[in-house]
Amino acid sequence: MVTKRKYHDRCAMAHALDVVGERWALLVVRELLFGPKRFTDLRAGLPGASPNVLSLRLRELEESGVLCRRKLAPPSSARVYELTPWGYGLEPMVIALGRWGARSPGLPRDGDLGPDSVMLAVKTLYRPDIAAGFTADLAVRLGDDRFHVRFADGLHVRRAEPEAPDAVLATTPRTLAELLWNDGVLTDAEAAAEVSVTGDRTRVERFLRLFPLPEPV
Repeated sequence: MVTKRKYHDRCAMAHALDVVGERWALLVVRELLFGPKRFTDLRAGLPGASPNVLSLRLRELEESGVLCRRKLAPPSSARVYELTPWGYGLEPMVIALGRWGARSPGLPRDGDLGPDSVMLAVKTLYRPDIAAGFTADLAVRLGDDRFHVRFADGLHVRRAEPEAPDAVLATTPRTLAELLWNDGVLTDAEAAAEVSVTGDRTRVERFLRLFPLPEPV
C-alpha cells in the first residue's frame, strides 16, 4: 500500500498541502466547485486519473473533511460527491492559482478543456471593470452539462438550468474556448453548426468579451 507523503511541518500552509497537495486532489475540487457529481462524472472530467487513483483521492479528501458523499433523493437515488462548506473555502485559492497559471509562458494553448475547466476559467478571468453595468441570466449548455451564469453584483456560476434565462448558449467546451480566447467568431461558429444562440443575442455577445487572457510573464 502506498503511504501518503506528509511534510511533517507545523506551518498551516504545509498542512494544507498535506490535505490537498497530492496529485489530482485540487482537480477533484475543481470538478466539484459548481455542484455535486457522481463518480462516473468525475471520471469523465478527469480522464487522466485512473479509477484507483481517483478513488484514493476521494477517500483521502473525504477523510480530511474536504468533501462528503450523499445519496440523491428519489427518483435518482444516485450517490454523489460534494464539497463541504470547508471544502468550498478552497474556491478563492483555486481561482487565484488559475490566474497565476494563466500568465505562464508555458501554458498549453491547444488541446481540449472539460466543461468545468472552461467554466472555472470564466470565473478566473472575469474582468469586473469590463463588465461594469452588465446584467444577465444566461444558460450555458456544454453537451450534457448545464450552467447558470448570472451577472448581478458580480459573476455567479453554478451547475443548474435557469428557469427563465435571457439567452441560451449551446455549444461544446472546445468551441466556447475558441470563442472566448482564440479569436473565434460567433457567426462563423453558428454557420458551422458548432454553436446555437437563442434569446437575447446582444447579451451573449457581451458575455464573450468579458474574460480576456492576461499577458504572459
